Amino acid sequence: MTKARQELGLLGERIAARWLMRDGWQVVAHRFRSGHRDIDLVVRRDNHVAFVEVKARRGVSFGSPVEAVHHRKQWELGKSARVWVDRFGSKTTQYRFDVVGVLIIGQTVRVRHIPNAFELP
Repeated sequence: MTKARQELGLLGERIAARWLMRDGWQVVAHRFRSGHRDIDLVVRRDNHVAFVEVKARRGVSFGSPVEAVHHRKQWELGKSARVWVDRFGSKTTQYRFDVVGVLIIGQTVRVRHIPNAFELP
């Protein structure tokens, strides 16, 4: 991955974290790692925890940012989430998977948050 793509990813994660915090979520983990997989953000509000995949793009020529979260990425996110729940979770907490797309075109930033974006079998 190029340095420019890494920087775009970090910027997208910072924007998404601020967006979620304004909505009352607390960031409890950033880039939680489980082997070679990671979860961009783990956020908590009351007794809910959301595992958040953030996708940032500088244009839509390859589709919108949220369209980039394919089944394989969902599966990998699910595996990492299970590790997080085993380490830090509780039986009274409700869990979900969210996707936040960050589109940056020039000075314009658009954020699209999809709560409960997918479920795992």
